[in-house]
Amino acid sequence: METVLIVDDDKSIRYSLKRMMEGSYTILTARNGEEALEQVRQDPPDLVVMDIKMPGRNGIDVLKEIKSIDPKSLVILMTAYGTTETAIEAMKYGAFDYVLKPFPFPR
Repeated sequence: METVLIVDDDKSIRYSLKRMMEGSYTILTARNGEEALEQVRQDPPDLVVMDIKMPGRNGIDVLKEIKSIDPKSLVILMTAYGTTETAIEAMKYGAFDYVLKPFPFPR
C-alpha cells in the first residue's frame, strides 16, 4: 500500500485528510516542516501533501529540501493564501500540484 505524508500545523486538516484517505493508503502525519523532513529522511513516502504556511519552515522551503533528498518525490502543496506568484514558485521548485484550501471533501 502506498504511503502518504500529510503535513499541516492545523490538527483538523491533518485529521480530515487522514480520515478521507485511510483504507486506500498508509497515512503518516507531521505538524511542521521539521517533522516532515525527519520522516522523509527515515522512510520516504510515496506522496507528500503539505501546507505552505506553517510555523518555522514554510512549505516551499521544505519542498526544496525534499527535492534535494529525492528529486522524484511527489509533493502537493496546499494553502489558504494562494497567489499566482506562490503557485508559480511552488511549480518552479518541483511541486506536483498546488491546491487552494478550503477544498470540498467527498462524502
